[in-house]
Amino acid sequence: MQTLHALTEDAKALAQGQIVPMTAAEDEVARVMQICNACRYCEGFCAVFPAMTRRLEFPKADVNFLANLCHNCGACLHACQYAPPHEFAINIPKAMAEVRGETYSHYAWPPSFGKLYKNNGLTLSMALVFGLALFLIIAAAAHGGMGALWSHETAGNFYNLFPHNLLVGMFAPVFLFVVFALFMAVRSFWKQIKPVTSGADVNGPAAAEAAHDVLRMKYLDGGAGQGCPNEDDAYTLARRRMHHFTFYGFMLCFAATALGTIYHYAFGLAAPYDLPSLPKLLGAVGGVSLMIGTAGLWRLNRRRDPNHGDPKQKPMDLGFIALLFVVAASGLALWIGRSTPTMALLLCLHLGSVMALFLTLPYGKFAHGVFRTAALLRHATEKRQPNPIGVGSD
Repeated sequence: MQTLHALTEDAKALAQGQIVPMTAAEDEVARVMQICNACRYCEGFCAVFPAMTRRLEFPKADVNFLANLCHNCGACLHACQYAPPHEFAINIPKAMAEVRGETYSHYAWPPSFGKLYKNNGLTLSMALVFGLALFLIIAAAAHGGMGALWSHETAGNFYNLFPHNLLVGMFAPVFLFVVFALFMAVRSFWKQIKPVTSGADVNGPAAAEAAHDVLRMKYLDGGAGQGCPNEDDAYTLARRRMHHFTFYGFMLCFAATALGTIYHYAFGLAAPYDLPSLPKLLGAVGGVSLMIGTAGLWRLNRRRDPNHGDPKQKPMDLGFIALLFVVAASGLALWIGRSTPTMALLLCLHLGSVMALFLTLPYGKFAHGVFRTAALLRHATEKRQPNPIGVGSD
């Protein structure tokens, strides 16, 4: 297995069009894809298998593309006649998960930050939340005295504690860095996989299909609409539903923040807002949805069979789930306790958790959504081109 430093060097070489040796994880995906391409029993399960049938060989770029098409539902493992303990030892979910983890490190920007994927676990995430919250508590106490942390005078208005321009100065640069870092990472990934996925540009129908598949999370249905197998091999749609709660909860919270920004600058309406204002309605519904989704994903992740993924990535997965839950829970608690003396402490906790989430977004599980969307766009584009080998199905 290559070192993380070697992986970042690979990313530079890939961006320059140089040939980079396959890693052990990529070799394993290439091996199992060759066997699956001869069998094709799972062809209708998800996007991976129709894309597989368009290939006779599986070099690095193709492996990275297929790994990010995989939604890790686990259905193919349970259906496979060559799964362990068979001597072929076919385990698509685990092999693909290991390559995805390498993919995130390969394309991280700046490249030297790729090692953060290995260290971005639950302990670090929670330490970052409470460390940043403590920093804000100390800053508030230094500015307004210890009484500012438990006072009716500061209650009800966030800007009594932290001026609006200060908050913008803290969060805007971090947010812009996150957007740029994710853009640079997926840009490098796109440059590698585009030539091996027909090379055609994305058109309107392909973009619409990919958006439909992303928003519905189509490939978490197990292929036959039954869902993903859980720890006792029974199929359930729980994982898909919890992903929906989480994704749409996050998007509603983001929309509430974006709308609040418009209210502030365009209409001169400063936060906090009350019901039935649209920012508050979006934030409340989004926060509840996010808490439900992350609590469900935490439970499912903790109970899932280790063969359904890469156990080494579990700390990163749990760290991201926990961060989202704390952001949602602290935001709702701040709304409920806004007019009480607890407002200052709740605000520091919420701002600390949001900042921790922002700081880890480009180097944690959030990246899988960005890379998977890019892979689905390339798949929807590729399937509309003539099959280069003349066999298989789309």
